[in-house]
Amino acid sequence: MKFVRFTINNQLLQGIIENGEIKEISGDIFNKWEETGTYYDQSDVKLVSPIVPNQIIGIGANFVSDKQELPEELPAVPVFFFKPVSSVIGPNEEIIIPKGIDQVKFESELAVVIGKETKDVDEEDVFDHIFGYTIGNDVTAPQFFHQDGHWTVGKAFDTFTPLGPVIETELKLEDTRIRANLNGQLKQDSPPELMIISIQKMIAFLSKVMTLRAGDVILTGSPVGAELIGEGDIIECEIESIGQLTNTVVRSKAEVKS
Repeated sequence: MKFVRFTINNQLLQGIIENGEIKEISGDIFNKWEETGTYYDQSDVKLVSPIVPNQIIGIGANFVSDKQELPEELPAVPVFFFKPVSSVIGPNEEIIIPKGIDQVKFESELAVVIGKETKDVDEEDVFDHIFGYTIGNDVTAPQFFHQDGHWTVGKAFDTFTPLGPVIETELKLEDTRIRANLNGQLKQDSPPELMIISIQKMIAFLSKVMTLRAGDVILTGSPVGAELIGEGDIIECEIESIGQLTNTVVRSKAEVKS
């Protein structure tokens, strides 16, 4: 099932996509919801981020280019970081490069949406706690990385976390490929099996540290091939069964001092 949020006639609504049309729903998608009986053509609405996360957690450097490069020993403490909810935008919204930054980096990622309270879960039980999946673009300003390895500021700017276009609840990971096209040229194309830390391992680890709740989003890492982008570039992050998340890069007029 594909869940969406959308605007029409200055209203923010939620729905499910079936047979090419949007069925409006009401209620809490994580608990109880129902169809309202109102239908919309997709061409008549504007899709926005399918979720406003409670929190966004990313993992760094989590892909290899070939299975033979997977390490025999996994890191004891994976590199996790937070991104603020204020950085979230939706499909076809603009990624804004703050003034004072020359370029930013795109990172197409499979994003996991947690569906219920998740604490101290074992790896084999992780998928019982996942509501669905969407596409994330973990936009990054590398020049704001702290010399001691602090990543937060470089990933925290407004518009630096595009999400969408839908939350897909029936994704088959074994058939999934995470792709990105920059100005129409393929740059990333990898399956989840090239992750160093698997989805099961990362969520089980996080649940030992903190309580995850419905609506939390976990960015699972970006395939090899991410590049710097600049003003006027168009980045298309794609996972076939979820869709395509397209955003254009523009410059801000606001002053940001590095």
